Amino acid sequence: MKVTIIAGARPNFMKIAPVIHAIQRAQTNGKQISYRLVHTGQHYDKNMSGTFFEELNIPQPDVNLGVGGGTQAEQTAGIMIAFEKDLMAHPTDLVIVVGDVTSTMACSIVAKKLNTKVAHIEAGIRSWDLTMPEEINRMVTDSLADMFFTTSEVANTNLRNLGAKQNHIYFVGNVMIDTLLANKSRFVCPEIYGKLQLQEKKYIMLTMHRPANVDEASKLQKTMTEIVNNVHDFPIIFPIHPRTAKIFKDLGIESPNLHIVEPMGYLEFNYMVQHSLAVITDSGGITEETTVMGVPCITLRDNTERPETCTVGTNELIGTNPAAIKPTLDLLFSGQWKKGGIPELWDGHAAERIVDILTK
Repeated sequence: MKVTIIAGARPNFMKIAPVIHAIQRAQTNGKQISYRLVHTGQHYDKNMSGTFFEELNIPQPDVNLGVGGGTQAEQTAGIMIAFEKDLMAHPTDLVIVVGDVTSTMACSIVAKKLNTKVAHIEAGIRSWDLTMPEEINRMVTDSLADMFFTTSEVANTNLRNLGAKQNHIYFVGNVMIDTLLANKSRFVCPEIYGKLQLQEKKYIMLTMHRPANVDEASKLQKTMTEIVNNVHDFPIIFPIHPRTAKIFKDLGIESPNLHIVEPMGYLEFNYMVQHSLAVITDSGGITEETTVMGVPCITLRDNTERPETCTVGTNELIGTNPAAIKPTLDLLFSGQWKKGGIPELWDGHAAERIVDILTK
């Protein structure tokens, strides 16, 4: 069996790494499976993609389509044009797409139009928020996919309700957690930890990049003010996303305990998360990682496609109104945060299950 694996943006790399490693182990055990890795180039900044190949021990891609930036439509069109040429030149039995980025949707469309089967890893998750580009990507991809590899029973139910056949749905667990558990012993203490003389559980990690939080300057200003004023002077480490940085620099937000740093590599960032008191974020993937690491997580979103991080894990969804930040931080600093647990099959073996299904 020949498979083509698509990666395009930072979240994809954590998800494809364990799949590639599972394929390599299957090959060693005599299974007839080979893969071709296609990097669409959707994330083209080295801090946002390049280091992941080195850190996660992923082979260099067979091709980088080099699509780069642009609007949603420009990126989608660029990826489709480039991937169509690549897939016609290198036919495959199955195209594997992961997550919900533009590359996921664009390559699914191309594959189906060339009569090639599609498997979607992390299928069925939904926020039901059509203002999010990722939600549209999920919907289109799941409407085209032939195989659905899911992270939760919620995702399975979503797919069944949307008409997916039960025998095409495979509940395998979470490949992001495969990567987390495989690399936990390799986390790297970044220079900033010593430079700021940080202490275990005595600082807050912050990430923000979603339009609802960062596109409106006055709202971003209020959000940051609420965070800075209510963390009991704990240091706030803010690896700033390029999208956020453009708006942030004009606001003049400064505080002795606020430390803006460049985006971190996977191993450094998760070291910082593991040793923090809590994470404030609007990311989806980080809420999964904090759940497994048992770190309190405050999510600045009105909805989540990963409800199990709230119902089972350590995550609390508090919305995008800055007024919700103070009472949430008061709860955290009172020591009353929920302990949380780990969702079913988030055990580090999802990729093995996927490759086992493919080879059978």
